[in-house]
Amino acid sequence: MAVRNGRTVRDLRRANRTAVLQRLYFDGPLSRFDLGPATGLSSGSVSNVVADLVADGLIEEAGSVDSDGGRPRTLLRVVPGSGHMIGVDVGETRVRIELFDLTLTELARAERPLAQQRYEVEGIVGHIRDGVSEVLAQTGVAPEQLLGVGIGVPGIVEHTPEHGAVVHGQTIGWDAVPLEALLRTGSRLPDGVRYFIDNGARTLGQAEMWFGGGRGARNAVVVLFGSGVGACLVTPEVEHGRAVEWGHLTVRVRGRRCRCGALGCLEAYAGAESLLRRWREEGGQPPEGTDEETALTAMLAAAYPAEGGEADPVALAVLEETAEYLGAGLSDLINLFQPERILIGGWAGLQVGARFLPAVRRHATAYALRHPAEKVTVDLGRLGPDAVTVGAAILPLADFFARGGRRPEPVPEGPAPAWRTALAERAPH
Repeated sequence: MAVRNGRTVRDLRRANRTAVLQRLYFDGPLSRFDLGPATGLSSGSVSNVVADLVADGLIEEAGSVDSDGGRPRTLLRVVPGSGHMIGVDVGETRVRIELFDLTLTELARAERPLAQQRYEVEGIVGHIRDGVSEVLAQTGVAPEQLLGVGIGVPGIVEHTPEHGAVVHGQTIGWDAVPLEALLRTGSRLPDGVRYFIDNGARTLGQAEMWFGGGRGARNAVVVLFGSGVGACLVTPEVEHGRAVEWGHLTVRVRGRRCRCGALGCLEAYAGAESLLRRWREEGGQPPEGTDEETALTAMLAAAYPAEGGEADPVALAVLEETAEYLGAGLSDLINLFQPERILIGGWAGLQVGARFLPAVRRHATAYALRHPAEKVTVDLGRLGPDAVTVGAAILPLADFFARGGRRPEPVPEGPAPAWRTALAERAPH
């Protein structure tokens, strides 16, 4: 049955369910009385939708509050255990898999270290499959209870009708890898459980915009600083966020060779991998046999020893130079996009930023145009090193919202775009 604007009654019901569910999710608990003005729905529509969502086990009563002279109003909230999502971060040093309930409370995690950053495709696929099985086994959550598995990966992600998500990861040696199709082949999950794959910087950005330091901003850039560097741009035109290959801006003509193969990329000067390499080239001695995270911790300790210790001047000089390169790179983002906020995340960004954020801000301001520089704030992300997995779990959550709280259907031949559209419906400002 069609209605005047072309939408069916089913479409309107789904939209109404989405509006109520999202408002309770982000702002709950709320009463039925509060949900009317919050969603723009009539009291009758709110009552019908609430009855549906209660019957589906998605929302429940959560106490009551006094009203102005009338009967107490019953509060409603989302049921945490009514759905589960898995978030996966295919990172530089490990693959991290986390299981969340519907309110994004972590229930279990598994990690698979990557030996010397080896990105063999079959190995990564195996790590994801095994990690998913492990976190489900830890909690006893049945695979059928999953709303989906979200995965953040390095590189450019293309969504194709033939293979679903295809990853172009030049810096890790992935050339058009059909990751979604590989995960579906021999999958241990039911047909209705989908994989949602996107760039890791974008999943980080989505997490910070929904729940972290970006909430309330209309124009923001969220930077992922790990072995390499990337960024997610959010503007009114791209509210769902767009990953930008910021790490491969040229900052020095005929400069150092980047792991992408080009010369003079920002990543060749500001990524943790290049930062540690420059320390070694200048005579620094990172601990043998350690991963990048441990080595960077040692470098910071060498540059800033405990009271009474002697600072390593080489480590300090390399870190200070890196702060300047980061600031200069941020100035490009400021000049190009004029954001309200820039947030620095990623395991290396959080480590280095804790020491060098004032210096990074100072250099960003010095290199940027004065007017946009005066309007931007530069801070660390608020969600910590797990932000990529949280953002990855948001991908199936957004799809769940777009469906009005309905379970996903079996995987079709082509990828479903609903979750990408739903990401634009960010947490209310």
